[in-house]
Amino acid sequence: MQIRDFLRRFGVSASLMKKLKHTENGILLNGEFARTIEYLNTGDTLTVNIENSGKMPERLENCEVVAVYDDEDILILNKPANMPVHESRNHRGDTLANVAACYMEPDTAFRSVYRLDRDTSGLVLIAKNELAASKLAGKIKKDYYAVCDGILTGEGTVDLPIRRVEESIIVRGVFDDGERAVTHYTAVENFGNKTLLRINLETGKTHQIRVHFSHLGHPLLGDSLYGGNCSEIKRQALHCKTISFVHPITEKEMTVDSDFPADFKAILK
Repeated sequence: MQIRDFLRRFGVSASLMKKLKHTENGILLNGEFARTIEYLNTGDTLTVNIENSGKMPERLENCEVVAVYDDEDILILNKPANMPVHESRNHRGDTLANVAACYMEPDTAFRSVYRLDRDTSGLVLIAKNELAASKLAGKIKKDYYAVCDGILTGEGTVDLPIRRVEESIIVRGVFDDGERAVTHYTAVENFGNKTLLRINLETGKTHQIRVHFSHLGHPLLGDSLYGGNCSEIKRQALHCKTISFVHPITEKEMTVDSDFPADFKAILK
């Protein structure tokens, strides 16, 4: 097999392949410079040297967010509520990107494989290089947990299209001319007039979980934007608790779990 075909099978994107070709010692075969049209044989050692690219934002001062998992290729952080993932005009120095800067080299881009809403807590996986980012995109199973108003039982699927409400730049809703959005859920426990749900997304639209359950008449507790009861919790009761994926380099199956934050635990009593 030619090197280029092997690397494609391994998940190297066309853009990264092109960059490796133009990087000194980007591709080595048994320690020597190699072109991608050369052939591999059993026992050969193929090395790709992926240079850091980009720039991390400033490190968060007095960082209290501890890495759940950290190696040369990926970083997993347990994002607290009320923390944006990316920096923006209104958020500088107080984001998950600033937390990641405490664990990563300054000449590395911040590559969050997916994002969570500012007030949604839970696990976020960050790729430390382009190869890891390309291999993980769209391939992470996420188990969300939410507490909604009212009683739901058993399992179900919500398949309703979502788009932005025309008069708002933030609010989404269910509309016939929206984009398809599919949410799978299991009712884990009922208590009082509340239900703890485990949720998996087939699609990843903005505010998808929040919009779907609000439309069903079961808004998430604390979700003031979509009609949730805010008397017990001051943000939407939504937490990304568990993620499962294949490691982009070792190709080992991994599952990482997190505990519910204190405000979430309080409403489960």
